[in-house]
Amino acid sequence: MDFLSVLLHQRTRRFGPQYGNGVVIPDVSIREEHSDSMQITDHPVENPTSGSGAGMMSDHAFRMPAVLRMDVGFSGNGSLLDLIDTTTFASTGQATPKEVYDNLLQMQRSKEPLTITTGKRRYYNMLIQSLNVVTDEETENVLRASITFREIITTTSFATGVPRQADMQDGVSTSGTQNTGLKSPVAIENATELF
Repeated sequence: MDFLSVLLHQRTRRFGPQYGNGVVIPDVSIREEHSDSMQITDHPVENPTSGSGAGMMSDHAFRMPAVLRMDVGFSGNGSLLDLIDTTTFASTGQATPKEVYDNLLQMQRSKEPLTITTGKRRYYNMLIQSLNVVTDEETENVLRASITFREIITTTSFATGVPRQADMQDGVSTSGTQNTGLKSPVAIENATELF
């Protein structure tokens, strides 16, 4: 935790919608956990080419969505320290912990992609996957939230038309699929010959 940033209200962590208003800036970031992983496909093979003898072959890898877990705190418009009144150094126009919590719930339910700025990285296209808040005797007048954000990876797709069968040179093998009705399976007399 950057103690002077809290005192001087120079908070660098923030998250909010990519377009529009509603940015949330925590008073303190207690913990951040960044997770980026790669999925590597595995296929069983009889004779692997590597000397490991593992019997697996990997032929493809792809990036998994980024995950960010943040433990953040929001003060209740009061002093951030017991010994010093910090309200004279900072603006008093902050939202109450209940208002911040309602705002976080609204962000989660809206399913609108968020942009998140941390001390290490900026994330785009993130959604709130989980929001956990515990209130006890120490956090009654503040909001301490554990938030898990997950990246949504989007792609572009489009529909394409298929030419009519009559317009194709070899329409039987190159035309689109057609509904030709219900098909019934036919019994094979000597099924063991297939294997």
